[in-house]
Amino acid sequence: MKTEKTLGRRDFVKQAAQALATAAACEGLPAAAAQRETPGTTADAIPVRTLGKTGFKLPILGYGGAALPARWRNPLSYEERVALVRYAYDRGLRYFDTAGNYMESQAILGEGLKDRRGDVCLVTKVETTEPEEVRKAVEKSLKELQTDYLDILLIHGSPGLEQMSVGQALKIHSELAKLRDEKVTRHIGFSAHGYFDKALALIDSGGFDVCMLSYGYMPRGSSSVWSDRMTRLRDECLAKAHEKGMGIVAMKVIGGGWLGRWSGYLVPGFDRQRLKQLPAAAIRHVRQDQRVHLLAIGMHLKSQIDANLTTFTAEGTYTPQDRTLLTEFAAKLYETDTIKKMRIE
Repeated sequence: MKTEKTLGRRDFVKQAAQALATAAACEGLPAAAAQRETPGTTADAIPVRTLGKTGFKLPILGYGGAALPARWRNPLSYEERVALVRYAYDRGLRYFDTAGNYMESQAILGEGLKDRRGDVCLVTKVETTEPEEVRKAVEKSLKELQTDYLDILLIHGSPGLEQMSVGQALKIHSELAKLRDEKVTRHIGFSAHGYFDKALALIDSGGFDVCMLSYGYMPRGSSSVWSDRMTRLRDECLAKAHEKGMGIVAMKVIGGGWLGRWSGYLVPGFDRQRLKQLPAAAIRHVRQDQRVHLLAIGMHLKSQIDANLTTFTAEGTYTPQDRTLLTEFAAKLYETDTIKKMRIE
């Protein structure tokens, strides 16, 4: 199936002018996990894809732990955030992503999932650029997550890969590979918000099982807007990772909130009803690409989990109306000072 590529800045402006029960969880988990019925779960309704060479069969909606830290504007109490994680699990989510520098995120996930550890795919990241610091960082993550092993361990994008050369990143890879050999983690990979030239080199190395790539309608990294060249490199990463059988996880699906919770603030005056339609359109844009096995989305509230589940369990496909909505909103967004001040990568 031919899919629409994410558009660069000039293309947006030009177009605007033209106008499973838990059987869906990780394969190889205890048999009891597949038999347990969870109240309120919709796991059987969320589409499932196999995460590349890992063999994990997972609902394609994953939980992004960057939504949990209070400093990053989660409005809930600590106890409410633990309950939020458990709510995501009860509704059928089985992939939970976090990182060593996501403040209290690891501890919240650890508390919320400690009695369901065997039922979930637990992922964290290391952001150190020093090989000798990797083991210490992982031990800290394990303690906070209340587990003695990880399902996937990633080199973080930024801080991490963005600040390293490819050679330095491969030294970090060697440390992750040791941990994989010791069964501290089952699989290893990396994440990339941008700098897809480096990401492509890591994919080419053949040493990674999973890549987590920024892939959404908005061509944005953690603090940058991509050039058309960077978008082409991202597409090359997708093609090469697919060719090598790697697990492919999409992040920044809703543009880091640009097409979600922050849309009304960024583009005031945009029709309110159409703003509400943006997240679902953004999800359908990425979901149409069958090479992507899982979409990791940060969800701050139960209502966001519910809304995204409605989108994922619906049969709807990416439509011309979705494309028009995203194009029109993006064109207005690019005219704001917020975007004009961002670095072009």
